[in-house]
Amino acid sequence: MHWYSGAAAAAFFDPAIRGMQRNADSSQVLLSVGGMVGQEVNLDEFLTTLVDRVAATMEADRGTLYLLDPARQELFSRAAHLPEISQIRLKVGQGVAGHVAQTGASARMPDDQVRFFADIDKMTGYRTTSMLAVPLRGRDQALFGVVAVLNKRGADRFSADDQKRLEELAGEISTALEATSLYQELLRAKEQPQAPVGYFFNRIIGETAPMKAIYKVIQKAAGTDATVLVRGESGCGKELIARAVHVNSPRREKPFVKVDCAALPPTLIENELFGHEKGAFTGADHRVEGKFESAHGGTVFIDELGELPQSVQGKLLRVLQDREFERVGGTQTIRVDVRIVAATNRDLARMVHEGKFREDLYYRIKVVEVVLPPLRERGPEDIERLARHFIAQAAKRHRLPIVPRLTVGALERLQSYRWPGNVRELENCMESAVVLTEGEILSDHLPLPTVDRISPTPVPQGPVGKGFPTAVPISADNLPAELLPLSEIEKRHILRVLDACKGNRTAAARALQIGRNTLARKLKEYGFADEEGA
Repeated sequence: MHWYSGAAAAAFFDPAIRGMQRNADSSQVLLSVGGMVGQEVNLDEFLTTLVDRVAATMEADRGTLYLLDPARQELFSRAAHLPEISQIRLKVGQGVAGHVAQTGASARMPDDQVRFFADIDKMTGYRTTSMLAVPLRGRDQALFGVVAVLNKRGADRFSADDQKRLEELAGEISTALEATSLYQELLRAKEQPQAPVGYFFNRIIGETAPMKAIYKVIQKAAGTDATVLVRGESGCGKELIARAVHVNSPRREKPFVKVDCAALPPTLIENELFGHEKGAFTGADHRVEGKFESAHGGTVFIDELGELPQSVQGKLLRVLQDREFERVGGTQTIRVDVRIVAATNRDLARMVHEGKFREDLYYRIKVVEVVLPPLRERGPEDIERLARHFIAQAAKRHRLPIVPRLTVGALERLQSYRWPGNVRELENCMESAVVLTEGEILSDHLPLPTVDRISPTPVPQGPVGKGFPTAVPISADNLPAELLPLSEIEKRHILRVLDACKGNRTAAARALQIGRNTLARKLKEYGFADEEGA
């Protein structure tokens, strides 16, 4: 993890935190991240900001935030002042931080009888003389990480008061992390240790190759003023991508203004974007600024760009080229400093060919193009990640004391559905299931059709021999969708029975008339981690 400037990182935070003095009294310390946890921020920068603030508050030379990798039983540094190496990995029990992860208790070095892992200093060339590490715990009090500070400034060691102070800060850090999508990834990794912890932007869930490619584009585009066009089917999350471009850019402190062209009558879109002068039309009794003026210094997000009337497309082109326009009914040229991000589910290239969209505007607005894949093409892993994320969100929103558990049968149903409404449909589906369930989300709780909306391709028929119709020979290339391999039929039946038995493996094995060990082996083959059950 690269070191980020503390001053630059602090710009993310609430103004009260920006003014906090490094030597603030411990009774006045309140680590706050303001609205950052509710935005589509780069999570690595978010964590680095936390470490910067902790090190400054604790008057330490360096800080490190470790997360727990349950598969390897290791701590890995996710944010740290480590200009020399990219990451530290420690076995649970190894060194001061590893000791904290193993015992769940805070530790100081040199005061406590804990040995520092000297190999780290050998790798970095940095000399650690004192260290303080405390655990990070979730609402269930389970340890999910460790925060550590190194080398107390002006002293040879950290005091007991320092330890109490960092433990208070650790509570604030845990609360902040629990409000991010990263925390749900850590919980998922506990249940599925074979799948690594993955994340990039807060609130944007997905670790498949297409999504990782999109993250790279966002990261590159965010630091520039380049115009971005986001394309994808309805419900794919185009607005989240637009917000990620904004909140990870130098314009993050300025307005993010949205204009939905599909929600406005065509006659009002021009007025919405550019504003109007007094007397411009009947009822215009005073001057009104448009969205471009309101967003000065920030970002204008034009949603459903394909619905933009042709009469307005020329004015938008002028803004893109020259950053200037006139209000409706006005003659004064207004100059603005805005970044434009647009989104559409329409085929703009075809609209250009049909004469419905200006060709010059089309090429001017797709400087950076992001194409979001539909949910059905993102694979079962992303569907599971998203489902768990939405379950946790819904449970919190509806103030449920316990986050409902998603049964294997319900998960299999989610992963076999084609999601014509994409991520938005999945989110609504999971909220409905959370409201209806009483502890476990079963297939019956999912408001999904029993038959997929997309019909299988029929098997072509043709005359053979003496005119008697017969089916075309079936091969791996033209296998009808309703003819599944025996192994897939067996898998689906086993998961349905397990779901009907509410996850009770003994009861499911009895109903299937197979041994419990056989059932456990098959579930492991299907990718479900072994777990204790009745």
